[in-house]
Amino acid sequence: MTEELALLVLEDGSVFRGSAWGARGRTLGEIVFSTGMTGYQETLTDPSYHRQIVVMTAPHIGNTGVNDEDPESARIWVAGFVVRDPARRASNWRSRRELEDELIAQDVVGISDVDTRAITRHIRSHGAMRAGIFSGEALPAGAEHLSDQAREALVAIVNDQPQMVGAALAGEVTTPDAYTVAPAGDFEGQAPLARIVAVDLGIKARTPEQLSARGVEVVVVPVTISLAQLQELHPDGVFFSNGPGDPASAQRETELLRGVLDSGTPFFGICFGHQLFGRALGYGTYKLDFGHRGVNQPVRDTETGRVEITAHNHGFAVDAPTGRASTAPFEEGRYGRVEVSHIDLNDGVVEGLRALDIPAFSVQFHPEAAAGPHDGEHLFDRFVDMVRAHKEAH
Repeated sequence: MTEELALLVLEDGSVFRGSAWGARGRTLGEIVFSTGMTGYQETLTDPSYHRQIVVMTAPHIGNTGVNDEDPESARIWVAGFVVRDPARRASNWRSRRELEDELIAQDVVGISDVDTRAITRHIRSHGAMRAGIFSGEALPAGAEHLSDQAREALVAIVNDQPQMVGAALAGEVTTPDAYTVAPAGDFEGQAPLARIVAVDLGIKARTPEQLSARGVEVVVVPVTISLAQLQELHPDGVFFSNGPGDPASAQRETELLRGVLDSGTPFFGICFGHQLFGRALGYGTYKLDFGHRGVNQPVRDTETGRVEITAHNHGFAVDAPTGRASTAPFEEGRYGRVEVSHIDLNDGVVEGLRALDIPAFSVQFHPEAAAGPHDGEHLFDRFVDMVRAHKEAH
């Protein structure tokens, strides 16, 4: 451990000592863990991690440095970063900067040289909770020999921050202005096969890239868009992205989605968009004890029986009945029959919904995932096929 002390303090009073890493100071957020062995740059820049302190379970982080091609957004969104063994020097032909230098440049407070296995086991046992990282001038006097009084003061700071339950955060991460992503790849320069309006709840860059590579034009719009404004764009399909926060707090976004469903426009949602789809159909949502975060979650497609390895980043889930298709409860079946399309094999959490009487479906996981896995990318084909079929029929 270096001489520069840092403390990770949890709301239940647990304290982990480590080394200051990244920016120095104080940061607060909900502490969660990610099981990905690769893709730390995508994790850091995923807006879904807004207001969360991320613990990496892989012990060695930073060995590939930071490049300019892999970020999922224009900035780092995590509130803090916790690693066991940061790389002393990046070694990769694509690297442009050291990871710690990037954290410092973007004022992200981190901590290293801590037992991330012990922290992860603690979160698994006691659940995700509020936490804080303290280093530099944010440390109390005599932090090397932390007194009970100083510990209580730090815990009080941690507990004074709002909880994730009830947090409405999509408006803090959405794009300020609409922008368009033209057809790309084999379709570059060609007329779009269709127009998709993507509502940005915290969208990752790879999502519109996946759609544009299939020949469609993607118009990414802020979460503040009204139904009338959305319809003025004449979408052939509507997409709701991933994003942070409690879906129960997103009443306005849920009503916007109901307007889309009422119009008969094909819909696809992922992650936060999936949770809002569930709420629009009349199902409840609930907070998971410690959530799913990482790139190795097994999910079963209930129709085909196929098991896909998928990337996750969610702390909430949809409370929908598994088994046979049932009538969606909102307004006595206003949206017809719905079935659970995907189930997590680790804990049985609902990972997908498919409407049988309207053109709409969603998944909780990330089919666009980078650095992987890519088992779910076919869902973008399903959505584009749905959009094109609906467009031809109308």
